[in-house]
Amino acid sequence: MKSRIMLAMSVLVFSFVLAGCSPEVGSDGWCQDMKAKPKGDWTTNEAADFAKHCVFK
Repeated sequence: MKSRIMLAMSVLVFSFVLAGCSPEVGSDGWCQDMKAKPKGDWTTNEAADFAKHCVFK
């Protein structure tokens, strides 16, 4: 039981660390990251956000 709790807490902390590493959508850093990412790898939402925040500021 104790090992399950520790595992769950580790996964939770790890997910927060990963979420903190990516720039906020629409920020200059995010726009630069999207420009570097191959267009074929963009999701529909990413493409829409890129157009909204980086092209039509």
